[in-house]
Amino acid sequence: MPRNIKRRDVLKGAGATGAAVTFAGCLGGGNGNGNGNGNGGNGNGNGGNGGRELKQGVLMPLSGDLANLGQPIRDGAILPAAELEGATDYTIDIQEEDTETNPQAGISGADALIDAGYPAITGAASSGVTMQVTQQSTIPNSTVNCSPASTSPAITSLEDDGYSFRTCPSDALQGQVIAQVGAEELGNSDAATMYVNNDYGQALSQSFADTFESEYDGEVKQQVSFEQQQSSYTSQLESALNDSPGMLVVIGYPESGNQLFRDYYSDFDSGEDIVVTDGLIDDELPDNVDNDMGNVTGTAPKSSGPGREDFDELYQEEYDRSPGVFNAHAYDATAICLLANVYAGENDGTAVRDNMQRAANPEGEEFGPGELAEAIEAADAGDDINYQGASSATNFDDNGDMVAVSYGVYEVEDRDFTEVDEVQFGQ
Repeated sequence: MPRNIKRRDVLKGAGATGAAVTFAGCLGGGNGNGNGNGNGGNGNGNGGNGGRELKQGVLMPLSGDLANLGQPIRDGAILPAAELEGATDYTIDIQEEDTETNPQAGISGADALIDAGYPAITGAASSGVTMQVTQQSTIPNSTVNCSPASTSPAITSLEDDGYSFRTCPSDALQGQVIAQVGAEELGNSDAATMYVNNDYGQALSQSFADTFESEYDGEVKQQVSFEQQQSSYTSQLESALNDSPGMLVVIGYPESGNQLFRDYYSDFDSGEDIVVTDGLIDDELPDNVDNDMGNVTGTAPKSSGPGREDFDELYQEEYDRSPGVFNAHAYDATAICLLANVYAGENDGTAVRDNMQRAANPEGEEFGPGELAEAIEAADAGDDINYQGASSATNFDDNGDMVAVSYGVYEVEDRDFTEVDEVQFGQ
């Protein structure tokens, strides 16, 4: 039982940096004579621009520490274009850039998209990259940034002039989930953390520690940072496990996790409970480590929106595999940006920004995955719509965050991460 806590093949080869994918169709819903003065924040978009080009950037880690997760997330982000191929009078122009899981590469990629006239970007994935991209590129250039996977609480308080959105939840919530799992389900009263040394790792480690100590009377003995993609993590493991904590929380990414867990199982395994977070929920991890990892539990934002089943079917049909973590969030981010662009009437970042909530939030006819062509037709006609996502109901609050989200709790079974529980947050 969920627990409530208040508070198609054409794209498979499109992963190269800077790749542009263009799709066109023949919906016929637009009459082509609207004036383009969309003002969706006030519900005054006029639509009627069918036949023009909708430009959308995608900024994802196709290489580097997050590549194993970043490539499937990218696939989710470009899936709306495949769905709309041949189904709409609009041309869908998507260009991809690779962040390399590196802030400077992310900034360069975002600048390339902005220079090419893309008014909105789905990405990035890493919070550390997104924090730099938004502050150095998208916000100063009046470009919408909608991340499907950047969970740092710091993103909520960005001085972003309304240009920053995300379809994933804040780690302020995931920290609560980890503390609850560690204390109530695993029965631990003390813990240590190891976290990747960036915005994501630092904030999530502290969020967990604050909740574990204040809500569960637990003790966090050590919080140990580590750098990405090192040849050894022996010294960091020694520091984290020095006081024999009952639980070790590891916050990082797959490539670093491979080496970290090889070191752990080789020299440090003393039967601790280990909890990993979303960045390490990778089914290839146990095989790469060559260990069953039976003492590992995971937590990650999950997809539980009204459109989840339809999205899963679309993703499976397109890529011949099931979607993974944040894949649905990426689909939703792109879908909402495209719908906001229709309302905007032009490829203009400010106009798209002003229509993001109109496309996503309640009031209007509901559409979801598999119904994007119909949603575009309605938006083109100037009708109110309410996009119901695959990841959640995708309602934005005033900070561009999701109003209601859920988390999955995972165990490693037969070397795969299997969901065993769900925790819901909402208002």
